[in-house]
Amino acid sequence: MRRTLSRRLFLSTSAGIFVTGAAGPRSLFSAQEEGAPVLLDHILLGCSDLHRGIDFVEKRTGVRAAFGGVHPGRGTRNALLSLGERTRLELNPRRYLEIIAPDPAQSGGPDHYGLLKLTEPRLVGWAAHPGDLHQFAARLGNADIAFDGPNPGSRKRPDGRLLQWKTLNLRDDRGGLLPFFIEWSADSSHPSIDAPRGCHLARFELLTPDPEELRSAEAAMGLGVEIAKSEKAQLRATISGARVELVLTS
Repeated sequence: MRRTLSRRLFLSTSAGIFVTGAAGPRSLFSAQEEGAPVLLDHILLGCSDLHRGIDFVEKRTGVRAAFGGVHPGRGTRNALLSLGERTRLELNPRRYLEIIAPDPAQSGGPDHYGLLKLTEPRLVGWAAHPGDLHQFAARLGNADIAFDGPNPGSRKRPDGRLLQWKTLNLRDDRGGLLPFFIEWSADSSHPSIDAPRGCHLARFELLTPDPEELRSAEAAMGLGVEIAKSEKAQLRATISGARVELVLTS
């Protein structure tokens, strides 16, 4: 049964900025900065082998992602590069690319994104940062949107420092078009801060055969993401690097 999503959902950013419905003020919360939603935290590029994924991105952008660590119990490891340069805002947006692949040391573990079956790198999801996840969860509940979480997560960086976060997952993410939501621990550095730089997220959009239905869903969450009509449901991201623009799709 299709749920009716409230358009009067009030959300806050970690900076305490609010956005309301059509009659109220708008803010950076629902704005786009150079074609990418402000709430976008990171995009996930899935691949069957991490080293091949790193090489794939470096060959096309001129920037080599740095190894980030492993996800214990989830069967994956990752490499990261920052996507927060060339912003028009006063502060660089905190966003990054996560290249995610199976961890050979966790063979037999879960394959949540179907990474083992991938023949070439492709987008497998994205994350948004709505601020306090417990407040966000309450507002989703009031809007009758089903979800799981918030749930804790962590990984150890190569330098031994522990990164911690909480995530919230929608039960219906429209086949991966809608994000999962993340809140980083106050004592954890955001991965974009010291990830290799030189790339910029020039554009991010959702493609779908039914734009109006998807706009209704994303508007209730204040995502502010571009949505375009297409025969196939798909994520599409354009990354500008030192060499050429890299277009990634799901």
